[in-house]
Amino acid sequence: MTDNEGSEDYVQPGSFKRDTNYIATRITAEGRDGYPVESGRYRLVAARACPWANRAIIVRRLLGLESALSMGLCAPTHDKLSWNFDLDPGGVDPVLKIHRLRESYLARFPDYSRGITVPAIVDIPSGAVVTNDYPQITLDFSTEWSAYHRGGAPDLYPEKLRDEIDEVAQLVFTDVNNGVYKCGFAGSQRAYERAYDALFARLDWLSERLASQRYLVGDTITEADVRLFTTLARFDAVYHGHFKCNRNKLTEMPVLWAYARDLFQTPGFGDTIDFVQIKQHYYLVHTDINPNGIVPKGPDLSGWLTPHGREDLGGRPFGDGTPPAAPPVDEQVEASHTAAA
Repeated sequence: MTDNEGSEDYVQPGSFKRDTNYIATRITAEGRDGYPVESGRYRLVAARACPWANRAIIVRRLLGLESALSMGLCAPTHDKLSWNFDLDPGGVDPVLKIHRLRESYLARFPDYSRGITVPAIVDIPSGAVVTNDYPQITLDFSTEWSAYHRGGAPDLYPEKLRDEIDEVAQLVFTDVNNGVYKCGFAGSQRAYERAYDALFARLDWLSERLASQRYLVGDTITEADVRLFTTLARFDAVYHGHFKCNRNKLTEMPVLWAYARDLFQTPGFGDTIDFVQIKQHYYLVHTDINPNGIVPKGPDLSGWLTPHGREDLGGRPFGDGTPPAAPPVDEQVEASHTAAA
């Protein structure tokens, strides 16, 4: 997902307000909206740079949906017409045969005027977008796509914990996931400081919560952890400087830094993170914030692989399940783009 899609101006007067009206169509086991879950029928279009799309990439990995749901990856930068496939030969997605994700949106809605966002799921036979409702996409991966889960797939959205997961995830979204954008895209000092204060108050709350438990809800990884992780992974590389979230770096918040390293070192998390593409996206696309287009050389990534000590809190990352296998060769992050041993 990007913000103010179709515009090159990301900072708006006053407080940043995210457009949360997404395509509500769902892909379900029974096909209630006309799109039943089927292996090979759909393509997840994502971008490693985008934290919202990164959620879908992680959940797809953890659940082992690679063979049932193919994935196309957009380039980290885009113009006002949005996401493109410049990473692919000829700039064309090899399955959908399109140059821009916009083509799939217009294939279903010829007069579509909202944001062309990732993640999106496209119906391959028709070439039309089905949904871009990113919060629902990952939940449906867990609940509706279960017939195609790998053996040993974790339960990321256990029924008995759903109310608590939803509650924590909403707090994290409001103050952290979206909170960093409310800082970075604030159009006034007052709006910025209000968002800044809410962000760090919530990070302090999360630090206190995670000081005595390994994961956000229960003793295993859940959807809530996925949603927090993608923001933490970008914090020092982007949000601390580019979005002025500079009370502390992640590396200066001991509990959250250890928690983030724990997840980064868990198969399915760190192996989806491309720090080079992340920096390229934010620093090159947000030209009204960074008009010179200079991409920072840092930060040092070696700390992501240092011991975190979170095992002492107990917990079982995958519950009764097992870690996912290594990502397919064509989905692996380039070694020079991530933390290297």
